[in-house]
Amino acid sequence: MEQLIQIVEQDGQSVVSARELHGFLEAKERFSTWCNRMFKYGFVENTDYVGCKVFNTLANQELQDYALTLDTAKEISMLQRTEKGKQARQYFIEVEKRAKAVVKPMSTLDILKMTIQGLEEQQKGLADVQEEVKMLKAKTTTKPDYFTVAGYGSLHGIHVNIKIASIIGRKAASICKARGIPTDKIPDPRFGTVRMYPTHILKEVFDSTDIV
Repeated sequence: MEQLIQIVEQDGQSVVSARELHGFLEAKERFSTWCNRMFKYGFVENTDYVGCKVFNTLANQELQDYALTLDTAKEISMLQRTEKGKQARQYFIEVEKRAKAVVKPMSTLDILKMTIQGLEEQQKGLADVQEEVKMLKAKTTTKPDYFTVAGYGSLHGIHVNIKIASIIGRKAASICKARGIPTDKIPDPRFGTVRMYPTHILKEVFDSTDIV
């Protein structure tokens, strides 16, 4: 984009020289008269504009100038009701759009926050995977709501030895038989096959059994 009017940074704010704007707009009035008339439109000194001095090398003297905020420069340009005023206003609007589109560099704090967030998401993802692995280890592939006694205990963080597993297994089998609920079996490398029971039956038995 062609630079029509110079925009500089002053105290962290983009400002425009009133003299340069006056020249670009080709205003017919003297600079001081023009400024006094423009500022009477409700602009506030030290908020919308700040007085400053510039050195004119040709005249070899200091001249009065004003640093205008972009909003002030836009409004003054619009007040001219000329083609040059319209052109200047559109230029300032485009400059603002481009400035907003520039991605600001991330601070150290922002980087740390993003890093922590990423780690938290990774940990959550790992926990979900671990839970799924536990479920897969504990359940059968044919009846997903059936578990072995040891599998159910592992899923809920309960240590079950062979003696306790046998006691719970007998209780679960007895309840299933009494209620007409089918059981299932799964291959086991140690015992050949191990019986499996519905989740709700195992929960009932585990809750009523004193596991030491």
